[in-house]
Parts: sequence; C-alpha cells; structure tokens
Amino acid sequence: MENSKWLTHTELVGNRSLSEKAYQIIRERILRGQLRIGEALSRRRLAEEFGMSLLPISEALQKLEHDGLLESRPRAGTRVRMPTENDIREHYIIREALESQSARLFAERATPKQRDELRRMAEHLDVLFNRLEKGEADPEFQFTVHSYHSELHMLIAEHSGCGLLREMIEKNQVLILNWLYDVSAERRALPPRFHRDLIETLATAAPLQADKAMRDHVRYGLEDTVRRMQIEPAVEWRLHRSTG
Repeated sequence: MENSKWLTHTELVGNRSLSEKAYQIIRERILRGQLRIGEALSRRRLAEEFGMSLLPISEALQKLEHDGLLESRPRAGTRVRMPTENDIREHYIIREALESQSARLFAERATPKQRDELRRMAEHLDVLFNRLEKGEADPEFQFTVHSYHSELHMLIAEHSGCGLLREMIEKNQVLILNWLYDVSAERRALPPRFHRDLIETLATAAPLQADKAMRDHVRYGLEDTVRRMQIEPAVEWRLHRSTG
C-alpha cells in the first residue's frame, strides 16, 4: 500500500502522452490567434474541456511557458505571454544570429537538389503570402501559410548540414515566436518576391552574401512589428481560485 502513492510506468507514459496532446492543442490555438496575447488560461477549464486531469494540463502549460508562449504569476494565474519591446528585439537578435549562420552553411554545403527544392518552396510561399496581403483572411489558410513558412526556414537549417544548429533554432523557438508576433501584429504585407529572392541568393551567392541576405530578411519589418505589438497590459490579470 505504501507504494500506491507512486505513479506506475503505464500511468507516467499515459500522462506524458496526454500532456503532449494538450501542449499541441494549446500551442496551435495560440499560433492560430484563437488565444490572444494577454489572454488568461484556466487549468480547470482546460482539464474539463480536454477530458483530462490537472496533471497533464499543468505539464503542458509548463512546457509552453518554457517555450516563451505563456507566463504565470503566483496567485494570478497563467496567460499568453505579453512580450515587451525588449523581448521582441532580443528574439530577433537570436533569430538573426542562428539563421544567418544556417544561410552561410547552406550556401557552402547544400546540394543542387536541395537548392532547387527550396526555390520551388519559396516561389509557392510568396504566392501564399501575396494572397494573405490581398485579404484572404480564412484562419485555416493563415495557419497553413505560417506553417509552410516555418518549414521553409527549418529546411534551410537542415540543409546546412549542422544538426546542432537546426536543433538550436528549434529549441529557441525563434520561428515560432516570429509566427506569434506576425499573427498578433497582423502583419501581412511583404515584397512580392520576398522568399524567392532570399533563396536565390542562398542558392547562388557566396556564403558572406547569403549571410547578409538572411540578416536583411530577418530584420525586415521589425520596427513595424514592434509598433503594432504595443498592446496595453490588461487591467486585471487574476484568475479566481475556483478556476485556477
């Protein structure tokens, strides 16, 4: 009976599986804009909605907080993180540092097949972003565009031939946070050949030129994003104990 307080191996695996499911659902809602910057989340309400106990929900929220998508305070609760201007600028610095290196290595190491693959993807991505700019506001379409954008940038890192660099881009959430900022700031307008021009430089130019092209690409629209993200903090950030 003394050991009954410990979770069995099956229960632990089950909780991990449920927490991953909850993590993916909540993360997707944030990236779709269904949960907005500053919006509070209730563990109890989420547990009821998902048909789970509080443990996997708490684990999912902890992971999302570690990712930088949520924040919490004692006796206040958990909400979608409201980034400061400094947060946004620092995330751009990290993204620029990591992605410029992946661009440089891509220019050095990518195979002809990999270069052609990204050319095709970039052309398609520009078509999708141009449709967004023209007002195609269907949430599912917007989610598809941003997913495809992240996939393109992750492939640049993958084709750099440095697995650890790709892992660092993923672990630091630089593309996911960029996605969140774009959705929250409702940024849609990009130059018509924004991604095609980037990939063409990476595919044909010297590493230093590829590095510069990626830095310019990452920095594009930063000031507009910062301006649009100046969201007034919520007057009240507090969850009742009964809903925590």
